[in-house]
Amino acid sequence: MLPDTDATYTQATYSEATDTETTDAPDTCTLEHRIFHSLTDVLFRRAQTDDTPVMVMSLGERTAVVPLRALQRELGVADDSPDGRMFGLIAQSLDFVNGLQIGDKLPAEVLDGRASWTPGGTHRALAAARLRLQLAAWLRPEAAGVLMPDAGSVRRLDDDPAMRQYVNAAMEQVARDLGLPGRTAVVDLLERLAEELSFIEALREGLLNRVLDLVARIESIGRTGRVNQKRAEMLTQVRRLGNTALKQITERFAAVDSQSQDVVTALGNLDSQCSLIRSSRDWLYRLSRAWEAILQDWEQAAGLPDVELWQLIERTYRFLAPRYMAVQEWQASVTGRRRGRPKAIGTVMAW
Repeated sequence: MLPDTDATYTQATYSEATDTETTDAPDTCTLEHRIFHSLTDVLFRRAQTDDTPVMVMSLGERTAVVPLRALQRELGVADDSPDGRMFGLIAQSLDFVNGLQIGDKLPAEVLDGRASWTPGGTHRALAAARLRLQLAAWLRPEAAGVLMPDAGSVRRLDDDPAMRQYVNAAMEQVARDLGLPGRTAVVDLLERLAEELSFIEALREGLLNRVLDLVARIESIGRTGRVNQKRAEMLTQVRRLGNTALKQITERFAAVDSQSQDVVTALGNLDSQCSLIRSSRDWLYRLSRAWEAILQDWEQAAGLPDVELWQLIERTYRFLAPRYMAVQEWQASVTGRRRGRPKAIGTVMAW
């Protein structure tokens, strides 16, 4: 998982910012402290070094970069004050936008849980097809067989006339089981659920499938030619970290798929189901934004000279290591002078 780059801005801080009941909650980046009345060209973004939320401002010919949490402490702004809540919202917003300025509208994810981006029509169609097949499998498991996760298999099964008959029969049964007025009501629920899942399909294509390709590319480099010991060690590390990343991402998609597999239960608890999907959607979207630059580099790497290819492999290692390297914490101690009792001297990180 991505590390918490600013430990003082935790999810609890975000919750305090977003859960406060106010009738006039701002939907734009607005700060009341007098210092912001005099500053111009202020930009909030994440630091390029460690992704910490920072404020960037011009000071003559120089540019100042101040961590957002440090700025809040320096100004004496309490977490539960209007500006404190806004600082939390700004930090949360930077998971979804590249930057914010005073007066900019906050992203939809922060305001009401909707997404600030749009999946494609093919993603909507694929999500709807998956749900129809799951519905058919609920009524007649032997009809659907094993529902293959790949898009091609889903589309082929969804186009089968016999499968469509099972889907229609399943809709009628679901309407009776859930006490709905008829098949049209089931279709409406399915469309709403498919809309939420279409974002997952877009991320499956834009993140999971591209990480799969990257890991396969790294594996192929390891199978071709001879490399010196230093390069071999680097490649081994990148392969290991890449597979760790792929495992974590795959497990998250599998969890979302599992949550919606019992489609009738999902339709009967649609609000809570949509909340679960949105949580995973936002987690995966944040991860996708973090991966985007390195994925693009690999997609443009065909025909790179040997030196540039290994520079890319080294950049990939620097991207993966802080996110996916296993860390073990242990307490170091020394023997104190009094009665030989150990004295803790701090926590040491062992990689």
